Amino acid sequence: MSAGATASDSIRPEDNAAGEHNPWLIAFVVALAAFMEVLDTTIANVALRYISGGLAVGPDEASWVVTSYLVANAITLTASSFLAKRYGRKVFFMWSVGLFTVSSILCGFSWNLQSLLFFRVLQGLGGGGMAPLAQSILADSFPSGKRGQAFAVYGIAIVFAPAVGPTLGGWLSDNWSWHWCFLINGPIGVIALALMFWLLQDPKSAVEERKRLRREGVRFDIIGFLLVALFLGALEVCLDQGQRDDWFGSTQIIVFATISAVSFAAMIPWLLTHKNPAVDLSLFGNLQFSACFIIMLLTGAILIATTQFMPQIVQDNYGYTATLAGLVLAPGGIVTVVVTMINGGVLATRVQPKWLIVMGAATMMAGCYDLTRLYGDSTFWFFGWARIYMSIGIPLMFLSVTTASYNGLKAGQTNQASALINVARNVGGSLGVSLAQNMLAYRGQFHQSRLAESVTPTSPAYQDTLSQATRYFSEHGYAGPDAQNQAIAWIGSQLASQVTYWAYIDVFWILCLVSGAAIPFGLMLRKVKLGGATAAA
Repeated sequence: MSAGATASDSIRPEDNAAGEHNPWLIAFVVALAAFMEVLDTTIANVALRYISGGLAVGPDEASWVVTSYLVANAITLTASSFLAKRYGRKVFFMWSVGLFTVSSILCGFSWNLQSLLFFRVLQGLGGGGMAPLAQSILADSFPSGKRGQAFAVYGIAIVFAPAVGPTLGGWLSDNWSWHWCFLINGPIGVIALALMFWLLQDPKSAVEERKRLRREGVRFDIIGFLLVALFLGALEVCLDQGQRDDWFGSTQIIVFATISAVSFAAMIPWLLTHKNPAVDLSLFGNLQFSACFIIMLLTGAILIATTQFMPQIVQDNYGYTATLAGLVLAPGGIVTVVVTMINGGVLATRVQPKWLIVMGAATMMAGCYDLTRLYGDSTFWFFGWARIYMSIGIPLMFLSVTTASYNGLKAGQTNQASALINVARNVGGSLGVSLAQNMLAYRGQFHQSRLAESVTPTSPAYQDTLSQATRYFSEHGYAGPDAQNQAIAWIGSQLASQVTYWAYIDVFWILCLVSGAAIPFGLMLRKVKLGGATAAA
């Protein structure tokens, strides 16, 4: 250490997660693993149409591929901090990446929806431990003066992955097959594992902490963890399957709803009274943290729901290929990267998080509102600009929520807080997709019944339209009854198309309101000290 350096400017090799290696190699490995994990939250979105056709399931069932991953990911997040302390951060990180890689390959070889969902859950369980561990590894690899730069590299990987994911997934699906959306993780995961084995080490303090936990016999709160898993898992089954099974008219839905409710009722007292709980519920006694948790929940719902529904509508109603559907999101992805760098480098050090959150929620709201104006001739850039508006707001929300959530917490609560904010993002995304999918089906049925009321054989407007359509088909080679049959079919297709547009408009109205709901929670936040580096969410 040079004469002008201070103790905080360097890290002793035994306390450094990089050991004697260049810490920027660690930053690369960590960013690579994080990129791979976040990529899988969006890469399959534009491939759902191919998955639906390849596995012979409906679009609503195919959406489980997204929600099952997010829920499993969130469940593991609650346990990642303790498991890393108890069994070693390097071992747990490598186990997480290994499980993620193997299950990704198995997803690519899935033979039906059930097998795909099972492997997708395993993939989510593996990926859930990667984000919080990546942040702590970076913190232990760089001196305080360079942590901001390290987290910036990590943050760019986090925001670039969902930006490139839809386009990459669309290209792979169009030119190869949807299976490659998962198989692509194989070689990346193997490279990441090899680099981790070579480069990573557990700091001396982490080794001593692990020995202390073993010596004192501190065990993982398996009961609390299972209650959390049952609550979230059963709730997601209800939301995903409820519309198809007529909600509480189905015995299966009643059973899963009961499991979810009982698990939640048992989970609260257990976690509040257990000595070493899987989830520290005392964090929610902090109004600042509770507001941040809800804001991240709402932000995750908007991010994941729109990332799925925008490619879905342009493929189903505008004839876009999967690649072109992914490119619809690409301009917004570029904007996200730019705004993230501006936010982290300038805004976050000068503007209070509460005002950045309000600005972000307002621009997300504007993007969702813009989508309520869609119609049959909407162009590529109609969707592209709506996504750009949302992409200005999303990074303002993510980094600001992370910064604000740590305010007022004790030093020992930061790891759990980081995990719970990530849980909020994933659970919010899963709930957003499920609720939007249910809303789409419900409003589709509503508009179908209302529009069908005006399409009756006795309606003068219907008779006039039928007459003109029949004349058109007669002039184009159809004779007699065939022309009329074609005209009736055409009217039916126009009705179905109009129903779909109105249903999507209703969904985007709901998402617009969800975005706006974050504004009052943002205004509740306290002022925080600006200028400190924080981990990315």
